[in-house]
Order: sequence, then C-alpha cells, then structure tokens
Amino acid sequence: RILAVTFTRAAAAQLRARIAAALAQRAAEVPGSAFLKRQKLLLGRASICTIDALCMQLLRENFARLGLAPDLALGDFDSLGYVPEAPQVEVCPVRKDDTDTMAALKRAHELGFRRVLIFGGLGGARFDHSLANVQSLAWADAHGMDAILVGRGCALTAISDGAALEFDARCSGDFSAFCFGPEASGVCETGLSYSLDGAVLTPDFPLAVSNSFTGERARISVARGRLIIYWHDDPALPLPERTRA
Repeated sequence: RILAVTFTRAAAAQLRARIAAALAQRAAEVPGSAFLKRQKLLLGRASICTIDALCMQLLRENFARLGLAPDLALGDFDSLGYVPEAPQVEVCPVRKDDTDTMAALKRAHELGFRRVLIFGGLGGARFDHSLANVQSLAWADAHGMDAILVGRGCALTAISDGAALEFDARCSGDFSAFCFGPEASGVCETGLSYSLDGAVLTPDFPLAVSNSFTGERARISVARGRLIIYWHDDPALPLPERTRA
C-alpha cells in the first residue's frame, strides 16, 4: 500500500517560480557561476509536478511494460532488431525515403485519423531523427492532421494559415514558437509572459523563444505561414485546443 500526498497544479507552478527566484538571487550573489547558470537553464525541463502528472508521465514512457499491445506495428524495425508481434504488422524496407515516423503518419492519414500523438520521437542518440520528427509535424499540418510530438516534459506541434492553439490556464513552464518556412506573419500571443500582436517571425531569428505561461488561458495564432510550437507538457492537463484565428 502507498499513501501519496500531493499538491495542486497551481502549487506546482508556484514551486517552480520560487525555485527560479531562488536561483536568480543566488546567481546575483555569485556572479559568473557556471553551475548556477546551468541550473537556471535546466529548470524549464525539471519534473516539478503533481503525483497524477508524474504517474501519467511514467505510463507514457513505460506503456509497453504494461502489456498494452499495439493494433498495428509499422516500420523497418532495423534498430529494434526483430519484428514485434501485433494483430497487424507492416514491414517497411530499410532503404526508403520516409522515416518510420513519416511512414506511420502517412498510414494514419490513409486510415482517416486526424489527431496523432507521437511518443518516443525526441531525445536519444540520434538528434537528426528528432529534427526529422519535428519536420514531420509540418507535413501532418499541411495534410490536415493535428499531430503532437510528445517528449519528456515537453510537446511540439505545427499550426499554419489562420490556425490557433489555446492552452489550459493551469499550464506552466516554458513556451516557444518558431517560424517554419520563409516567413510567418500576423502572429499573436496572449496569456503569456510576453505578448505578440501581429508580429512577423522569420526562420533566421528566434524572436518568440523562451516565453512562459502565466496562470491565464494562453493563446497563439498565425495569420499566414507556419509555426512550430513548443511548450512544457503536463500529462495531467488536457492537450491544447486547435481553433481558427
């Protein structure tokens, strides 16, 4: 038996803010400390959350150990080293244009799915594959799919041409937006530490990086062009709502 005592999501956000303030104060007292600078950078990825958020994160990362068999297994399985058992298995050639993630997205699109969550697509030894998976979000967006790339404590998606994302007021932590294409114009952000109103983002300058949630309902929209949106993900909270600007 386990007795777990937790706190509210608002308290978790407050705790993160207090730690950030304490680190900032200590850094001012010890200027030039590389250790404190690193801790400030790492804070955005720290797991400071409620017990239900922690349990949901563990479930996402270890669902295979629970015996949750997939309905369809698709890929070349070269890294895995064997073909897994599943009701349906589709083996792709190793030499192909599509990554396994892209092949899975295309298959999901063919099957009529319009919302897709991608797990295990960030981190690991192959950073180039992480970048490829971010690119895959743009393909999904261009084909009318709401694809979300879920990592450890973070998530990414793509929006374009009149689309908007709205986030629960209980969200906390980092928030960033990046232009994915020649130019993204008419970018608006509300409910965040830094607001934008009709801004123009370009691919060669990270103007909208390192924003943060404020405890209000946050929203980002783009009139023209495409954005990749990054945010600190709390598994216990609902995913952002995709609407039209």
